[in-house]
Amino acid sequence: MTSSNDITFRLSRSRGSVPRARALLHAALGGWGIAQEVLEDAELVLSELVTDALRVPVPSDRQIGVRIARSTADGLLRLEVSDAGGGRPEAREPGEDETGGRGLLLVAALAHRWGCEERAAGIGKTVFAELKAPDFVADPAMREVAAVMVRTGQAVRVRGEWRTVLGVRGDQYAAGGPAVILEFAAGPSLRVHAAESLTVRMGECSG
Repeated sequence: MTSSNDITFRLSRSRGSVPRARALLHAALGGWGIAQEVLEDAELVLSELVTDALRVPVPSDRQIGVRIARSTADGLLRLEVSDAGGGRPEAREPGEDETGGRGLLLVAALAHRWGCEERAAGIGKTVFAELKAPDFVADPAMREVAAVMVRTGQAVRVRGEWRTVLGVRGDQYAAGGPAVILEFAAGPSLRVHAAESLTVRMGECSG
């Protein structure tokens, strides 16, 4: 996670990763005030990209990287899914007898632009899709966001008190779900599910 306009997380190579990706997408886009139609399209696109990444023949311990970013200046939502495999995905017309193979056709139909790039860090590739999202709204002074969206410098309401966030780091529950650990200027750190809703506000706040 780098800013309120850019969140990243990793997923294990398991069937449960697709619904986990959708849940985190819902949490992020809900905090950004995106329209329901764009959210539904983004959910379909991200599900297809993650599903394709899970099919790439790589060792099972290689995780999948996901990045969700918004550009309020351009009115675009960018979804990226990275894997350690080679090759480049191509949208193709499946045969009449094939029951699958239409995922990238759907991505191409819903996205403003999509493509494949070399992975910025490490081996493999990153498949991206950009969707038009002209209704992005400016961040209000105080709002409800998913824990994965919290960043350093914001104040978070904890047990009725405002606490300034000094550090944010990703974590993982023993059962495999994504978690976030928030470190504060005062008081103990807080470990919550990445999709849990928290009340935050910009700037420093004494706790």
